[in-house]
Amino acid sequence: MSAFLRQLTASGKRTSPDDEAFVRAHYIEDPDKVRCSVAEADGVILGFQSLKRAGVGNKWGVKPGWGIIGTHIHPAAARRGVGRALFAITRKAAGEAGLSYIDASIAATNPEALAYYEAMGFRTYRTPEGLICKRFDVSV
Repeated sequence: MSAFLRQLTASGKRTSPDDEAFVRAHYIEDPDKVRCSVAEADGVILGFQSLKRAGVGNKWGVKPGWGIIGTHIHPAAARRGVGRALFAITRKAAGEAGLSYIDASIAATNPEALAYYEAMGFRTYRTPEGLICKRFDVSV
């Protein structure tokens, strides 16, 4: 997963850390993790999606108890249904975990991610500086 994220960083699609320790801490061993799903074909990672439960004082300012989603799709796999397939799994996991809402805090300068989350049913509910925060109602 870290090699995949390094590819996204190199392509200009990621600015957050991409090293193995970050991946382990934030996607694999995070105590607030609900689920992390990976899409692959022929042993090549096409993307992954993480879902964690927002804790008190989280860096995104998300209401505690909501879900926080992160989606990472390889540019070569864009528009091929990878994100939609990952979200179907994540949505089910959110329901099973008893989450009422999922937050996606997206850089205002990322039109691809904004369009993706809108297509998945997320709607804008707040706009802190530099971000557009979208919310998905799990019960819908």
